[in-house]
Amino acid sequence: MGKGKLDNLGISAFCESMGMMIQAGISIEEAVSLLKPEESEGELSAAIKKMNEDMNNSLSLAEAMKNTGVFPDYAVNMVNAAQNTGKMEQTMFHLSDYYKNEKNMNDNLRSALLYPASMLIMIIAVLFIMLKMVLPVFTSVYESLGGNMEAGAFPYVNLSYTLCRVLLIVMVIILVLLIIGVIMYKGAGRNTVKKILRAFPVTRNILDTLALLRFTSGYDMYLSSGAMQDEALNNSLPLADNEAVEEKLRTIAKHMEEGNGFAKSAYEHDLYEPVYGRTLIPAERSGNLEGALRRLVALLKEESGNLISHLVNTLEPLLSGILMLSIAIVLLSLMLPLIGIMNSIS
Repeated sequence: MGKGKLDNLGISAFCESMGMMIQAGISIEEAVSLLKPEESEGELSAAIKKMNEDMNNSLSLAEAMKNTGVFPDYAVNMVNAAQNTGKMEQTMFHLSDYYKNEKNMNDNLRSALLYPASMLIMIIAVLFIMLKMVLPVFTSVYESLGGNMEAGAFPYVNLSYTLCRVLLIVMVIILVLLIIGVIMYKGAGRNTVKKILRAFPVTRNILDTLALLRFTSGYDMYLSSGAMQDEALNNSLPLADNEAVEEKLRTIAKHMEEGNGFAKSAYEHDLYEPVYGRTLIPAERSGNLEGALRRLVALLKEESGNLISHLVNTLEPLLSGILMLSIAIVLLSLMLPLIGIMNSIS
């Protein structure tokens, strides 16, 4: 089948379409057949065609999805659980929301990286132009007016050259490190990059919040599909993809093995902020834990968006300030010799 997994948008679209057709009373087999395209265009179309063939050979939806090789294990496991509990419609809509949310989170993180990268490129371009085009012109003019610059007549111009070179080297190094970090994050160095990011409070909060969002969304879906609390927690734990959060979840799992509920265990081990954690306890006691979890997912989604926006809003004036300050210092260094020459002429 395909070389890689489907993107989040494709999975979300497939699950939403399946959910709507099942809601309309269409059987799962017929729904897949209706989604099958006339011609295979793209990975999703090819996957649906393969699924339709497998289901015609008496395979279940989960087995057919797994055989395509393009659906994530989480989606396959959720569909398999839904088949056993008869909650396929609800599970499909949950999966659609989950992968749509994953896409939005990835888009927000991509935007948060693109802005500083573009600002760094702009700063590098301005410094390069200053170094290669602007400063040589001033140097030539000053040398014709005041003699050899190397003799120390115009130390401020030398300062401009030094400042531009140093800033250019620093900005290039930062940009290269950013690019290397992105490449490592997408490859085998993902955990290394995360450890570096956890050294900074702002990025650590973003990583932890996103991890909680993924876990809570998955935990809610497993409960909705009919899984028991301990089973739902163990199955959802890998979704966090965050060592610190996973360690807390393992501790909570041990606490639940002693007969405690998820809400109480999560509150006592500070999995969520206290204001969030306290709302789960009465919801669990009243049998409305799933509704409380869905509200918590919405709050975590909003919080993660706010944290990413705050990071971007912090970097924007910082990088703009570096650019403006660099240009101001360079121009001031160039103007001071001119002022000295004008004073000597007068």
